[in-house]
Amino acid sequence: MDIKQIQELVKLINKTSIGEITIEEDGRKITIKQKKDPVQNIVATSTQSFAQQPSAAAPVAAAPAAPKAEAVKADNLITVKSPMIGTFYRQAGPGKPLFASVGDDITPGKVVCIIEAMKLFNEIESEVKGRIVKILVDDASPVEYDQPLFLVDPS
Repeated sequence: MDIKQIQELVKLINKTSIGEITIEEDGRKITIKQKKDPVQNIVATSTQSFAQQPSAAAPVAAAPAAPKAEAVKADNLITVKSPMIGTFYRQAGPGKPLFASVGDDITPGKVVCIIEAMKLFNEIESEVKGRIVKILVDDASPVEYDQPLFLVDPS
């Protein structure tokens, strides 16, 4: 099984409600698990030497999953989510001030970050009022549609 076939399996898993699939072929075993977050972990093991199979030697590396809101243990927090796929930025450029930091008060319409998509920089405005409790994404990290970005305490 080559890397393109593995990528097609990942796409297929994303489109379905299948939680996990394991495929064994020629002494190699590939397991793909779907999480609640849009990040997949792909684990490839083999009884053969990976040097013999260069396409299977490089398992697809998944981005680290964003911490979940449950880790904060607060029932009343609001999650600000990404409205698009792209790259998350906390400031307009190097040396520029941060749009939002932990402890900042935000109001609807205040820019909290930028998401770059297809060479366009989209300002993401808050739709809620409150205080930022946690930033769930590292600067310059890729984000998925509907991925949690910030936790906001509305009180």
